[in-house]
Amino acid sequence: MRRRRLAPLLAVSVTATLAPVLATSTATAAPAATPSTASSSAATGALNQYVKQKPQWKRCEADAPAEFECATIKVPLDYRVPGGKRIDLAISRIRSTTPDKRHGVLFSNPGGPGGQGLYMPLGLQERLPESAQQKYDLIGFDPRGVGQSSPVSCDLEPEEENWLRPYKEETFDKDVAWARDVANKCKEKAGDTLPHITTRNTARDMDLLRAILGEKKISYVGYSYGTYLGAVYTQLFPGRADRFVLDSAVDPARAWRGMIQWWAEGAEPAFDRWTEWAAERSEKYGLGDTPKEVDRTFWDLVAQADEKPIEVEGQPTTGDDIRSGMRAAVFSPEYATEGVVELKKAAAGEPASVNRLAAFAGSEGTGTAGAAVDAAEVPSDNMTASFWAVVCGDNSAAWSRDPESYRQDAIGDKGRYPLFGDFASSIKPCAFWDKSVEPATNVNNRVGSLVVQNEWDSQTPLPSGQALHADLKGSKMVTVLGGEGHGVYPNGNACTDGTVTDYLFSGKLPAKDVTCEATADSNAEARKNQKRDVLPGSPLPERAPDRF
Repeated sequence: MRRRRLAPLLAVSVTATLAPVLATSTATAAPAATPSTASSSAATGALNQYVKQKPQWKRCEADAPAEFECATIKVPLDYRVPGGKRIDLAISRIRSTTPDKRHGVLFSNPGGPGGQGLYMPLGLQERLPESAQQKYDLIGFDPRGVGQSSPVSCDLEPEEENWLRPYKEETFDKDVAWARDVANKCKEKAGDTLPHITTRNTARDMDLLRAILGEKKISYVGYSYGTYLGAVYTQLFPGRADRFVLDSAVDPARAWRGMIQWWAEGAEPAFDRWTEWAAERSEKYGLGDTPKEVDRTFWDLVAQADEKPIEVEGQPTTGDDIRSGMRAAVFSPEYATEGVVELKKAAAGEPASVNRLAAFAGSEGTGTAGAAVDAAEVPSDNMTASFWAVVCGDNSAAWSRDPESYRQDAIGDKGRYPLFGDFASSIKPCAFWDKSVEPATNVNNRVGSLVVQNEWDSQTPLPSGQALHADLKGSKMVTVLGGEGHGVYPNGNACTDGTVTDYLFSGKLPAKDVTCEATADSNAEARKNQKRDVLPGSPLPERAPDRF
């Protein structure tokens, strides 16, 4: 049977298809830039030219599967001035395996901000059940400014990309200078582009791509940052959202300074859970017979490393490195316990397992500079540059312009959240970033969607997922009690996988929220995928082909 060809615009006229893009891009811009009726008509004409694009699909790479196709389209840099500068959007697809059962398109995003999504269809093809692959054309894309989509750069050196900087009185002035320098370098290198690398504009790109593909609606699977992107899309284009799965969710009200601070807040209950777990197994691990003793063992190691760094993999590991590594590790008690046992050996000068000490490796690896890029033309600092553009630009009002306020927040939060509070709340480049040209997005709608969340998620803690569920009043939520790790679907758990797959297949949400119990296999996979933090969450690259 011949595969169904993507119709240019189905039965929808160009004007009708573009109406949501244009209406949202004008009505939600800063008031001073809102076009008049006449200019709005001109903008419609300019966007019509974008919709008329016909992607030139071709095999993505010579060694890629033949069915994995890529193309490049043009999108406006600034949707308020669609006749102005254009940028590239790299897109990909794997078409439905059974055209006569095809429902539509399934967009996807792996997380970030700054995560490349072009190869997502390959990961989804590997993971999704055949029933879902029959239903959808799998659509991937690198978000604007990322990867192959007109990648941005700030010309940052690797040491400038290391942004997890704990507060110390003696280094704070240097950290303020670092934050100012990063912001200034970004403005000098890409000041005309970075203000438009925002989640709202990426959502507009998605809707323009929808129109180009000739679809009335899109379905979507988004992980971590991708949940926020999906939620913003439902807010801007509620009539265009079909079946939305939002896995490991961002709290929209806390984008983005508050989400980084969630790392510190969420780690404290996970730390307490860990001390209880390790104490119950003191005979095996020897970290202490009570939670209080386990707590003391850990903080004694931190104090020792503060006084004289512990050698881990031939690299000096400080108390700050241990705190930073433990922040994520602690969400999996077994993983954290094994790591602390080996750290204790290293501190005593005894041979230790290098693999189990990976979480506590020195801070030189905590930035984004080491992230792999897919092509030589992608700047080495692209992930960092696009990350700051979104984190600083989505809601500039969330970032104080007074460095002293960050000092006070870091001091206070280190007392409240000793594991990571000062890392999360200390100075960031957003303190010196230009104010956004757009308002923050207030997510509050009744679009149907499915929020999926592990109870013990180090990047987007459970309360974050619950907050998104509350904002999306038409949503249902799947909570995995005892679930560890960042990124849930698919993980081999019949309860979670079945609920999500049924929704993608039928379009029917569960009648009520669903609670699943974690399985040993799904948590074991989460432990296997533990790696040192790079960004606030990109789970799928850990779970997909090496190309990610």
